[in-house]
Amino acid sequence: MIRLILGGDKSGKSAYGLQVFEQGEGPRLLLATGQAQDFAFRRQILDHRTARKAEIQVRETGAGLVSALQEASGSYRSILVDSLDFWLFACAGSSVADADSTGGGHADHTRSLIACLANLPQGTDVTFVSCEAGLGAIPASAEVRRFVRDLGALNQAVAAVSHEVCLMVAGLPLYLKRS
Repeated sequence: MIRLILGGDKSGKSAYGLQVFEQGEGPRLLLATGQAQDFAFRRQILDHRTARKAEIQVRETGAGLVSALQEASGSYRSILVDSLDFWLFACAGSSVADADSTGGGHADHTRSLIACLANLPQGTDVTFVSCEAGLGAIPASAEVRRFVRDLGALNQAVAAVSHEVCLMVAGLPLYLKRS
């Protein structure tokens, strides 16, 4: 089962992702991709840590999500990836080898992730959390516009191979796809 939970900032997507993840079969692993760059984000990471059960294993991946997912899929039945947007951001500042890619660029990172998902062992549940791109104002800088387009393409690619896709709005899950 591959599941994608999308939403805007503070939409409740991480909390809902954690709730769904905790209902999955064990053993469980949370793959965290965000790396604190400022005090506010450090606080957000701390809030996430205190919201989850202490027995949940956590591995911080940064740009190395694909290799971490490949390693974990043989040992864990339920995997939560929080979040794809921070993974894509980490990939932008990493080397090709660190980002599990062969050719560079966000499109290659996306292809690498989709290929990994196609090879997951039967019975592995992976839940992805990601910000939905493009719900806000059009960014003024070309760099931010490019990131939003790349994130939108990543979300679309993961949604295409997902069994469930959910959009969180005001803490409420709206299912867009269930198969």
